[in-house]
Amino acid sequence: MIIRIKTLAADRRHFLAGLGALAFPAAAQAQLTIRIEDPDFRPLPIAIAALQGKTAEERATADQIGAVMTENLRNSGLFRPIDPNAFIQRDGSEVNAPRFNDWKGIGADALVTGSVFHRTNGDIRIEFRLWDVTAGVQLVGRALETLETNWRRLAHKMSDVVYQRLTGEQGYFDTRIVYVAEEGTALARVKRLAIMDQDGANHRFLTSGKNLVLTPRFSPSAQEITYLEYVSKKPRVYILNIDTGRREIVGDFAGMTFSPRFSPDGNKIIMSLTRDGNSEIFIMDLRTRERQRLTNHQAIDTSPSYRPDGSEITFNSDRSGRQKIYVMNADGSSVRRISNRAGRYATPVWSPRGDLIAFTKIEQGTFYIGVMRPDGEGERILARGFLAEGPTWAPNGRVLMFFKKPRGGLAKLYSIDLTGRNERQVETPLSASDPAWSPLLKD
Repeated sequence: MIIRIKTLAADRRHFLAGLGALAFPAAAQAQLTIRIEDPDFRPLPIAIAALQGKTAEERATADQIGAVMTENLRNSGLFRPIDPNAFIQRDGSEVNAPRFNDWKGIGADALVTGSVFHRTNGDIRIEFRLWDVTAGVQLVGRALETLETNWRRLAHKMSDVVYQRLTGEQGYFDTRIVYVAEEGTALARVKRLAIMDQDGANHRFLTSGKNLVLTPRFSPSAQEITYLEYVSKKPRVYILNIDTGRREIVGDFAGMTFSPRFSPDGNKIIMSLTRDGNSEIFIMDLRTRERQRLTNHQAIDTSPSYRPDGSEITFNSDRSGRQKIYVMNADGSSVRRISNRAGRYATPVWSPRGDLIAFTKIEQGTFYIGVMRPDGEGERILARGFLAEGPTWAPNGRVLMFFKKPRGGLAKLYSIDLTGRNERQVETPLSASDPAWSPLLKD
């Protein structure tokens, strides 16, 4: 799907107070920014004005887009959308000429306005602007155009633009989640791959449930996943193209196979394979199908994950007597342990920014989701709960998703900000585990 994006010029009638009509362009002078790390942080009050449309159809689409955008920003935990019932200016003139005192009066720091246009060729065009209410300036102006049926993606794109401009960090709303959907009894468990937008919309199943599936992982360079499927009780590693449905067998390996994951360039698969009753880490070149063994130890080595630049790999191993996190060079050299506190560590996964490693930790019967720096320092616990495990990163390295199973309940997906704030459940129709977050979708 192609999304065409155009920058809208700033409305030059709005400048910083007192500078007059010949001042520098307003967008260059605005200073409104969310400081996420502030200890007294509070969500930014933002008004999302009703998007305008000339026809009933355009207005209906505008309302849907506004609702999705509002929930995206609210669910991030960084924004507090203001109740539209409090709006003073609501005659449509706010699209290009906000009366900033009206928006200040209801406590808004930022304002989103815009219009929706349906084209005769079946396309939809959205023009929207983000305003700094206190300074009275336009921060961003964008026009986005694509097929009318893809209006929801435009809402996510708009949310990403607002998020990035006000936080200084890349947005993550125009993404998808793949996970393992589970149903049935303990003795007749059905596990299927499922996929949905990051907000739970557009949910669909990718596999039939005939065979057991585990550990789906996205390619960093394409809308493909690798996963493990048991066929006739034998593990096979597959690659599935999400958009075309084309499936390819990576390998049918003797012994057990665990946790396949792509390399950063998408050209290799790294995984653990059982050899002579022992689990070791291997990589496979997807072009040549050649395998290379990276570890050689009598302990169990598993759950490998690459650093974003491909230079190093983190994994977990019990070679010290208990399950801990290790880091090694991409060729398997220079293995060193980085987790040194009490408890067992598992499922390490490198942040897309390369600055942190997320993990599952089990100590005295309690499960934790945490992060640490690649040298093992700065360990922080973000979430806890019964069987809380399997962290996956949003592509901006700001948000984590994981799953946990309340005692006696169903496993569900949860997201949490890197600060440990704003833990929330992500709705799924069935029990859910093993989430994997996609990269940003391509325009």
